Amino acid sequence: MFRSRIMDSSQIGALLAIALLVPVAWGQDKMNVLFIVSDDLTNNALGCYGSKLAQTPHIDRLAARGVRFDRAYCQYPLCNPSRASFMTGLRPDHTRIYENVTHFRKTIPDVQTLPQTFRKAGYFVARVGKIYHYGVPADIGTNGLDDADSWEKVVNPRGRDKDDEDNNLIFTLNPKAQGSARYGGTLSWYASDGTDEEQTDGKIATEIIQLLTANKDRPFFLACGFFRPHTPYVAPKKYFTLYPPDKFTLPVVPADLRQVHPAPAFASAQKLQDAMTDTQRRQALQAYHAATSFMDAQVGRVLDALERLQLHQKTIVVFLSDHGYHLGEHGLWQKMSLFENSARVPLIIYDPRAKGNGQACSRTVELTDLHATLADLAGLTAPKTDGVSLRPLLDNPSAPWERPALTQVRRGAKGQQFFGYSLRTERYRYTEWDEGRQGVQLLDYHHDPTETKNFANDPAYRDLVQQLKEQLQRQRLARR
Repeated sequence: MFRSRIMDSSQIGALLAIALLVPVAWGQDKMNVLFIVSDDLTNNALGCYGSKLAQTPHIDRLAARGVRFDRAYCQYPLCNPSRASFMTGLRPDHTRIYENVTHFRKTIPDVQTLPQTFRKAGYFVARVGKIYHYGVPADIGTNGLDDADSWEKVVNPRGRDKDDEDNNLIFTLNPKAQGSARYGGTLSWYASDGTDEEQTDGKIATEIIQLLTANKDRPFFLACGFFRPHTPYVAPKKYFTLYPPDKFTLPVVPADLRQVHPAPAFASAQKLQDAMTDTQRRQALQAYHAATSFMDAQVGRVLDALERLQLHQKTIVVFLSDHGYHLGEHGLWQKMSLFENSARVPLIIYDPRAKGNGQACSRTVELTDLHATLADLAGLTAPKTDGVSLRPLLDNPSAPWERPALTQVRRGAKGQQFFGYSLRTERYRYTEWDEGRQGVQLLDYHHDPTETKNFANDPAYRDLVQQLKEQLQRQRLARR
């Protein structure tokens, strides 16, 4: 089911037909969970989400086997707030985590996390790599902001990418910066020598495979946290050769775009990135895609092990990123915007019992749904969260679904901070900055999929704006 080879559509269809004959049904035995998180990954760098350039065969084959969610959204486009949110199932306004410094146990000390739900049910629960927040690359090899109560076992690999960093081999747009800002806070990249297995993500895959092998005969929840493609975009040289820089088409940014949308919408822009040459932009795109293909190869190693150990028919596999990522769209790079590229995330769920396997789901879902979903699929009792189980969509990806997605971000200097809240339905995105005092946006993806227009003041949308405004308020004020 997960063999490490590229399959054509007829082969995929044959595998799916065989899978349908396997007598696996809801409620049979305890299901394992393999929870795979990539860092700073945009949907646009994955073949299964439509990229013609991306070479990501292993994530693509997982998508062909499971349900691919085409409209999945994070609740905050920054690592710590997002991870604290989806690992608890609570929105950022409930965790009160809005930056990369505060540990969620300081604000919600008694919360039961997703892995704790499985640990309490007697599962072997372990983490390898970045699941809760780590500063990248500074915290690689440490516990970062990990949560000790969540795990029975943790492993923190450190690979040659850290040696490359220590030896100042990595190119960065900000060489004068110190600490995390030097590599992790701006665009940086390096085509490394050596093998996949020497890199941190390669070591993470190796450790996960060892844990799968050692625990194949008991129920497990294994969390596999890859660091790539988070900047610095470091990967072995062979992955860079997959992407000649001249093959990339640079995004076209309308000259008046920053007049079309409110100023806070572009507050994540950085002057260093604005000043890049076209050559540097193409090099950055090459490096990001190389790091993504390298991470994909490590996913493939883990999926191959799952099949080799005959665990694929009793293991739920989840693949996601903590948030999306800009690669020059709207003149933006990295995260922290409320545009689609930043708020939207890849999300694939494979459960061998699901009737919707092999299909895509266009319903709007949130990462806060994962806690409720995985507990439901495993037959466990989860605490009440801000999410709901996606199980109906796994059986019928076209099932009726009326839940929008809410994403937020904070802006402004200390003492003058305000929030932007963005409500995403299947067609629209409605965003208020500082409750509308610093701007409102209405994006209509049917008429303007590239987000170059703002329909908030268009008389034809007046009633819709009011409707979405009220819906946003209800969503914000909802409490557990």
